[in-house]
Amino acid sequence: MSFLIDFILHIDTHLITIVNTFGNWTYLILFTIIFIETGAVILPFLPGDSLLFAASALAANSTYHLNIWVFVLLFWLAPILGDSLNFFIGHKIGNSINKNSFLGRFIKEENLEHTRAFFEKHGGVAISLARFMPIIRTMSPFVAGSSHMPYNKFFRYNILGATAWMILCCGSGYFFGNIPFVKEHFSLVVIGIIVVSLIPAIIGVFKKRH
Repeated sequence: MSFLIDFILHIDTHLITIVNTFGNWTYLILFTIIFIETGAVILPFLPGDSLLFAASALAANSTYHLNIWVFVLLFWLAPILGDSLNFFIGHKIGNSINKNSFLGRFIKEENLEHTRAFFEKHGGVAISLARFMPIIRTMSPFVAGSSHMPYNKFFRYNILGATAWMILCCGSGYFFGNIPFVKEHFSLVVIGIIVVSLIPAIIGVFKKRH
């Protein structure tokens, strides 16, 4: 866990290491991380927003020879495919999870309840909105699948959310990630991204308790 925290807080330096070590395989590695973050259900703590921001910032720097358009395509496909896998997992076993099941050991009931409440409040558009909210974005397709939402309806909101998320995160990283202040305080920027993305969930919990 300490390695994961260090990876997220210093994601720029770790990505540089990955690029220098694996070259063009970096594209596949980062695609896999984003795919797993939403598709594996049990790994919602993997980096998402900050990874897109940092990777796009590196792509804007000619030193690393990364193609931003490849990232745009991969970071658009990864959440769409990951959410679709997550949806079908939820459709298949979502209502049978309990504390004794394998997934039940990793998926907190509290996270599921928050996501169900969010889903009930916002309806189908919650799929798109959840893309900008860590943890909830991983639980949302699972809940949608377990609630037997038609896949074609889910897919439309999935496309919308993934497109908006990719444009915002990649665009901000590409155009602002190499500003001297941002480069010098990258860890603080990453923390800021995480805090901003958590604000809706925090507000929701606060309203529920009060």
